[in-house]
Formats: sequence, structure tokens, C-alpha cells
Amino acid sequence: MQTFTFYASDDKLENRGNIAAEKFTGAAINQAACDLARQVADEGDALVGGGFSQTPSYLSGKTKAEVQAEFKKQLDIYIANNVDFIICEYFEHIEEMEWAIEVSKKATNLPVCSNMCIGPEGDLHGVPTSECAVRMAKAGADVVGINCHFDPFVCLEGMRKMKQGLEEAGIKRHLMVQPLGFLTPDASKQGFIDLPEFPFGLEPRICTRWEIQKYAREAYELGIRYIGGCCGFEPYHIRAISEELETERGKTAAGSEKHGKWGSELRMHTKPWVRARAHEAYWRNLKPASGRPYCPSFSKPDAWGVTKGHELLEQQKETTTQEEVNKLKTKSFPNGST
Repeated sequence: MQTFTFYASDDKLENRGNIAAEKFTGAAINQAACDLARQVADEGDALVGGGFSQTPSYLSGKTKAEVQAEFKKQLDIYIANNVDFIICEYFEHIEEMEWAIEVSKKATNLPVCSNMCIGPEGDLHGVPTSECAVRMAKAGADVVGINCHFDPFVCLEGMRKMKQGLEEAGIKRHLMVQPLGFLTPDASKQGFIDLPEFPFGLEPRICTRWEIQKYAREAYELGIRYIGGCCGFEPYHIRAISEELETERGKTAAGSEKHGKWGSELRMHTKPWVRARAHEAYWRNLKPASGRPYCPSFSKPDAWGVTKGHELLEQQKETTTQEEVNKLKTKSFPNGST
């Protein structure tokens, strides 16, 4: 079980009008997350991972000490609650990731898993994906990988680069991957947050359970053993991972009794053409339609090309004003985006 503490650093909880830090405090939110994770973990044979993410402080150009101080406040809660391992996830820049791993290793002897939200093109400062993996490992990460921002198959492309980089450097590390539950082959280097559908129009891109089984198999064959999901994943997606790897895991996936695998229970359907779909090959080879005849297959990413160091990413406590929104709507960039 992972603590529900994504972006739960104090500086994020008070960013741009967010009142969570003042109303609840970061410490209270992180504590409640630990309580919930442990409660559910204790229902079965599960570990608890305490997770934290990149910070507005880094994007605003604050110092290493200031950024690590934000991480440390969350780490202190996890350590006090005896989590089983630490997860540094959702980092766009390898430099900040190294800072996160470093402070984690100084604070505790627990295993540290590190995930960057990058794809095959590397981090947002242009550091190659393979080099990011090597630098995470050299910083002390026990497990390295990718989470969020890209779909399962794009993430696996990135993981192949990470694995190659580690092998060429003579470094052995466990691998993990937690992609989106959306298909995003058209996403640019920034990932799905650049797509015009982000965040409230992504439903047409949701992966089928069969696509997730394919992802799970490819991830396992690549040597990845921590296989999960991020934004867009639903419980049936996680079950699909478990079902695909039942033989390797040596046990039946929880919840499998609630449905027939590969549509087998369609044999009970009243319509014969639906009964004809009650087999694995049908669902493995399905090419699902969107039902939207006037919609494109791909979108055009915004691709503003701004990251840490750009004035637009300097964070503030004050709520974004309508005037500021209007300026962003008419902003022009060198790459032609507006």
C-alpha cells in the first residue's frame, strides 16, 4: 500500500490559493495517509510505502537545502509511522530526484524506490533517460523506474533505455514502472499534461483491461518486477496485471472470482454473436473504436517548452487571478505555441 501523499509537501499545499496547508497542515495530511495505508495493509500481507514528489520550491529556483527541507518534513512522518520503504516519485528533473534520494538515504536505512515522470526522450533539462537511471542508482536508489505522464507502452520504451543505461554502466538495480491508464502515443516530452484533453477529457483514452494484460507481460519479460499503475488506472486494471502474472506469482488474483477470464462467461449470453466472443484470441486482438467519428486519433500537444528556470514556473501562495489567466491564454512561445 502506498500512502496517498502525492504532491503533499507544504509548499504544494499552499500553492496558488490552495488552503490545505493552512486548514489541515501538511503534517496532518501525511499522518492521515499513513494511518489509512497501514490500516488497509494490515488487512492482508502488504507493505506500506511512504511517497513524496517533486516540489514547487524546485521549479521556483530555491536552493538544494530549501527543497530537501520540504522532503524531510514528509520523511519524518513516514519514519515515525514505521513505513516499510520510501518512494520518491513524479520527478521531471534528475537533479531534484538526486536531492530526494540523498535526503531519504540520510534520514533512514529503508529501501528507496525512485520513479521519474519522463519518457524515452529524457528529463525536462535534456538529460537522457538512460543517464537518469544511472544517476538515480548512483545517488543510492535501490529501485529505479518511471511513473505517470505516459501510457504503458511509452513507459516501457523509457524503461528499456533505463535498463540499457544501467547495464552499460555495470550497475544492477531492481526496476519498477507505474504508467498512466490512458493511451498517449501523441504526447510530447512533457507527457499527458501537454495534451489538450488534460485533465478533464481523457476518458476516451482509457486502456482496456486486455491492453493492461499485454503491458504486464511485456514489463515482466523486460525484467521489471514492481509493476503497477498511476493516473487513470482502475481496480480492474490492477486485477488484469495480477491475472496476467498468476503463473509467475503462484496464486490466483484477488477478485478473479467475480468475472470470467477472457470473457469466458459470455458463453451464457443470449445473443450468439456475443457468445462467439467468449475466448482469449478475440479480446487479445480487438481494435476498439472510440465512437466519435469527428474526433482525431491524435491530438496536438501544447508543448510550451518551459520548465525550471522559466519565470512562468515561479510559484506563489496567492491565487492565480483572472488577469493572469488571460495573459496565459494569449502567450506566445518560440516554438510556435500560443
